[in-house]
Amino acid sequence: MSTNVTVPSAPAIEAQALLRHVRMSPQKARLVVDLIRGQRAENALQILRYTKKRAARDIEKVLRSAIANAERKAEDAGASLDVDELYVSRCFVNEGSRWKRLRPAPMGRAFRYQRRTAHIVVAVAEHHRAAAERTAAAQAAAASEKGVRGAVKKARKALVGGKQPPARKPKKQE
Repeated sequence: MSTNVTVPSAPAIEAQALLRHVRMSPQKARLVVDLIRGQRAENALQILRYTKKRAARDIEKVLRSAIANAERKAEDAGASLDVDELYVSRCFVNEGSRWKRLRPAPMGRAFRYQRRTAHIVVAVAEHHRAAAERTAAAQAAAASEKGVRGAVKKARKALVGGKQPPARKPKKQE
């Protein structure tokens, strides 16, 4: 018994961006990150633009950076990337270092408190269907270009007057 498994012909383009030591609680940033996980990049930007949380600004910057990284990665690979086909594949918030601070208290004492920081990671990826279409378009373009080159060769041969006899090697004189 065999199962048919479809393997994409080319890997989908994936890129990520990271923002470290953001001055906000990771718990508060996770509330916003949960809104965009799995969304298309275009929709995620709209969600972040109209979210009334302070974390949305920083997460929007990271998402825009991830999209720019994907464009750059595609450009370096020589592939054409449709930005509308990107989606947020991974996004999470980790806890960063804590700033320990002291607050004055009565009778010469001090109360300790911690200012939390966060590390925000957002990754975008091209949808696998879009990646398959991109590779199919590239192969079709290569095939059409190959046909054009062949047609040009045939036209040149017709202009020259058909096949020319192969050049003979001169005989050695002893």
